[in-house]
Amino acid sequence: MKPAVDPLAQLAEIRTIMERSSRFISLSGLSGVGAGVVALAGAGFGHWYLHTQFAGPARTNPYEAAPAGGTFGNSSGFVQLMEGSADARLATLPFLLALALGIIVLAGLVAVYFTQRRSRSTGRSLWDPVVRRLFWSMAIPLVAGGLFCLKLYLHGAAGLVVPAMLLFYGLALLNASKYTLAEIRLLGLSELVVGLVAMLFPNWAFLFFAIGFGLCHIGYGLLMYNRYERQDNAAPAA
Repeated sequence: MKPAVDPLAQLAEIRTIMERSSRFISLSGLSGVGAGVVALAGAGFGHWYLHTQFAGPARTNPYEAAPAGGTFGNSSGFVQLMEGSADARLATLPFLLALALGIIVLAGLVAVYFTQRRSRSTGRSLWDPVVRRLFWSMAIPLVAGGLFCLKLYLHGAAGLVVPAMLLFYGLALLNASKYTLAEIRLLGLSELVVGLVAMLFPNWAFLFFAIGFGLCHIGYGLLMYNRYERQDNAAPAA
């Protein structure tokens, strides 16, 4: 006599198979935490550098040496850069591009490391057709947003660069959320909200950068880890 088949179990198995074939569910929460930490470090370094170069009252010569102590007062270096000459902004552009590239590369490496480790534990390839669709759905809005932000900076709208970065990143996450876990949509909406608020306070660009790319990622990563990976890691010990 054949054992009775549980219809609910069969439906759950079918659903799992369909989900694995259409959505990448092996994202690691630790990758979000790591990326957030990298973003916080990058924001802190960028703020420190601009403060040592430009902080204080507006100067006729933006390249004059800082007084003893290394700063020109307590005002934000980013504000002085934003309100300064086009030559000063152009001279600072290589540093800002290098800083952005460094954050992207380091955060990407951290994300790939933890996600690859989780993919191996779930038996999922890190570069299957679903992951490729996920990648391109994020890459296209991000590249377009990056070029748009560069144009804003070169045309003197430096205060809108960080809000635009957050908005385009949020839109990229929303666009990619159909290929992965639903929590990505929540992260995308959070980035949009932070970006919209950042438009109202352009002088606080690095603070909103740290909130959007740093704290939001860390909060998302902890949520993902507690919701999925903590249970997986505790299962063998049960």
